[in-house]
Amino acid sequence: MALDTSVQPVKVRSAVTEHRFARWSLILTSLVFLTLILLLPLTAVFVEAFRKGAGPFFEALQDEETVSAIRLTLIVAGVSVPLNLIFGVAAAWAIAKFEFKGKAFLTTLIDLPFSVSPVISGLVFVLLLGANTYLGQWLSAYNIKILFAVPGLILATMFVTFPFVARELIPLMQEQGTGDEEAAISLGASGWQTFWYVTLPNIKWGLLYGVLLCNARAMGEFGAVSVVSGHIRGQTNTMPLQVEILYNEYNFTGAFAVATLLALLALVTLVLKTLLEMRYSEEIAASRRH
Repeated sequence: MALDTSVQPVKVRSAVTEHRFARWSLILTSLVFLTLILLLPLTAVFVEAFRKGAGPFFEALQDEETVSAIRLTLIVAGVSVPLNLIFGVAAAWAIAKFEFKGKAFLTTLIDLPFSVSPVISGLVFVLLLGANTYLGQWLSAYNIKILFAVPGLILATMFVTFPFVARELIPLMQEQGTGDEEAAISLGASGWQTFWYVTLPNIKWGLLYGVLLCNARAMGEFGAVSVVSGHIRGQTNTMPLQVEILYNEYNFTGAFAVATLLALLALVTLVLKTLLEMRYSEEIAASRRH
């Protein structure tokens, strides 16, 4: 009796292929979760803001204290984000391009704000610069105000947001390696020229992405700035703090009006994030084709 020695083809199932029931169950679960956690609260903010009509909404945004809060938020973000941009690029460049003692420790320090509560971050500055501390007394002697003033808000915001740029750039620059920079230097380029014409173009999309996230967090930060602000009306209240004050005073229209601006910021951030990811993916695909 002859044996059948022919090889039977084995049907291989793709690792990313699931049964229809499983696929639709996962999709439905994700949609329900996003609706309950994201879409419904976001819709409620806009509904409450315009409950009494567009007139009261725009009147609330023209309130003197609200305008001051918006202006202060822009100032704090406008100072802290560029400073974190400089730090993030420098830290990422040092960690990704060089080997030195303490490299792992520096990376850990960059991640520290992610693991520390924002309230604790603000409290650190109070304990460091408070009136009963040596440094606080020295600042008071020279009439330098940091706590309960704009500089304190900037310091607290910088602390909670400085990882964003660095954390976006470090893995990107490590993946790119040092080949391009070494080639530029071997051709006679200076360190500054190498950065502007080689390193910066290679990291531009990751840099923009990190700045975008850093700015969104800076404008929406509540915990850290709440501790160091002192809640001085018209002087140290940012937009998130103004929302809390208006809500506690039962000024729901004003509170939700300011909240809509923060919600719009989140939506704009989401759109820009998506566009940056698409643009970066296109450049990666184009570079691989060539």
